Amino acid sequence: MTKKSVQALLEDIRLVSEQNYEIVGAVRALIKITIESASEEVKYGGILFTSGVQFGGVFAYKAHVTVEFGNGAKIIDPFGFLEGTGKGRRHVKLMSVSQIKDKKLAQYLLLALQATKQDNA
Repeated sequence: MTKKSVQALLEDIRLVSEQNYEIVGAVRALIKITIESASEEVKYGGILFTSGVQFGGVFAYKAHVTVEFGNGAKIIDPFGFLEGTGKGRRHVKLMSVSQIKDKKLAQYLLLALQATKQDNA
């Protein structure tokens, strides 16, 4: 089985929802400027992000997009936008591009990277 490319996944997302396609694109752009060393790969039906350690991913669903953090439970949530109650994972739910700024996603990305690096230290 061949790995799905980021571009192929984006095309699939666009077929389902133009709005979610735009949100995912904006999240990817934010990650590239916030964490310049970040790389991405398609896994688990989404795009995972790594910068020395895998710190999060973006996933498109029918009615929304989530940015998920594997060590999100270790983030002290200064803004109150993290959702989830599992042992480790937390996410920020996005329903529009404007929520990326409104929900302070750039700060959460940095907190998620820091939490993951501390967990792996």
